[in-house]
Amino acid sequence: MTEMVYGAAPRQEGDPILPRWWRTIDKWSISSILLLFAIGILLGLAASPPLAERNGLAPFHYVERQLVFGLAAFAVMFVTTMLGPQMLRRLAVIGFFLAFAALVMLPAFGTDFGKGAVRWFSFGFASVQPSEFLKPVFVITVAWLMAASQEIGGPPGKTMSLVLTLVVTAFLAMQPDFGQAALVMFAWGVMYFVGGAPYLLILAVAAVVVLGGMLAYENSEHFARRIDGFLNPEVDPTTQLGYATNAIREGGFFGVGVGEGQVKWSLPDAHTDFIIAVAAEEYGLVLVLLIIGLYATVVVRSLIRLVQERDPFIRLAGTGLAAMLGVQALINMGVAVRLLPAKGMTLPFVSYGGSSLIATGLAVGMLLAFTRTRPQGRIGDILTGGRAR
Repeated sequence: MTEMVYGAAPRQEGDPILPRWWRTIDKWSISSILLLFAIGILLGLAASPPLAERNGLAPFHYVERQLVFGLAAFAVMFVTTMLGPQMLRRLAVIGFFLAFAALVMLPAFGTDFGKGAVRWFSFGFASVQPSEFLKPVFVITVAWLMAASQEIGGPPGKTMSLVLTLVVTAFLAMQPDFGQAALVMFAWGVMYFVGGAPYLLILAVAAVVVLGGMLAYENSEHFARRIDGFLNPEVDPTTQLGYATNAIREGGFFGVGVGEGQVKWSLPDAHTDFIIAVAAEEYGLVLVLLIIGLYATVVVRSLIRLVQERDPFIRLAGTGLAAMLGVQALINMGVAVRLLPAKGMTLPFVSYGGSSLIATGLAVGMLLAFTRTRPQGRIGDILTGGRAR
C-alpha cells in the first residue's frame, strides 16, 4: 500500500549498504560535524593543559579523553544514521522512558560537583548527565505524538506532547537546569508551530514561560544570581563572564596567536562552557565565524531537506533536532559575548564533555538519518503530479 501511494525507486538486489548510505547521506552536514570536532580538539589542545596542571594530571589528559569520547560519539552517530525512521522512533521512545527515569532519580542519587545544580550521576571514573541524553529522544517522542494526532481517529497527540513537555521541564527546573528546560520548551514550540499550532496557543505558552521565569527568579537563588549578573551593566573582571569578555575583545579579527591566549589560565570552564572565548582570543573572529558557518550549514541544509519530506513524523522530528542543535550553539556563544544570561551549556562537538559529545552524536545521527534521500520521493511530487524517481 505504501508503494501504491508514494511510489518506490527501483533498487538492484544486493545493493551494498555502505555505498547506498553514502549516496543518500547529506555529505555537507557530516563534513561540517567532523570539522567542528576537529576544531574542538584543536581548541582543547590550548584550553585543557592549564586545567590538567591544576589537577595534577598529564598536560593532554582531557584532550585524550575527548578523543575517546569522540570515537564513541561518531560510532553512535554512524550506526544511528543507518537506521530507518520506524526503528529510530521505537528506540527513541524506549530511550526516553529510561532517560526520564534517570532524571527523576537525580535528586536522590545525583551530584552537583560543587556547581550548585544536581545534574550528574558520578561513577568515580566517569559521570553521566541524563538531561543530555533526554533531549534527542524527547524530540522524537514528541514528534511521534504530534504526527499521530494528524491521523484520522488519532490520539490527542499535541495535547499529550504539551503535558509531557511541561513535566520534563518541571523536573529539569528542579535540578535546577533552566537552560536545558528552556531548550526543551523551545524545541517543542518549534515542532508545535511546524505541526500547525494556532497562534493564540503559542502566545499562551510563551506567557506561561515568562511567568515561570518570574517565579524562578523569585524562588531560586541560583537563577536570580545569574539574571542579576546579566542585567548588571558593570561586568566584574574576575568572573567567568568578565574573563571571557576580555578575551574576545583582545582576540580582535585574527587573534593573538596560537598558544598565546591567557584566558585559559583564568577560566575554570575554558574547555567546556567558554571554549568559544579561547577560540576568539587565540584565533580571532575568523575562527568564530567559521564555527558559526559550520553550525549554520548543518541546520539550514537539514531544514531544506526536511521541507521536501512527505512523512510528517520525519519533518517534525528532524526540525526539532535541527532547531535544538542550532539554538544550543547560539546560547553557548551568546552567553560568552554577554547577549544571554549564563546557562552552563556546552558548544556541541566543540566543548569538552563525554555526556554532551555522545548525546550530540546520537542527536545528529538521528538528524542525518531523517534527512537521508529516500526512495519514496519528495513532497513536491504530490504537488506536481510527478512520479517518484
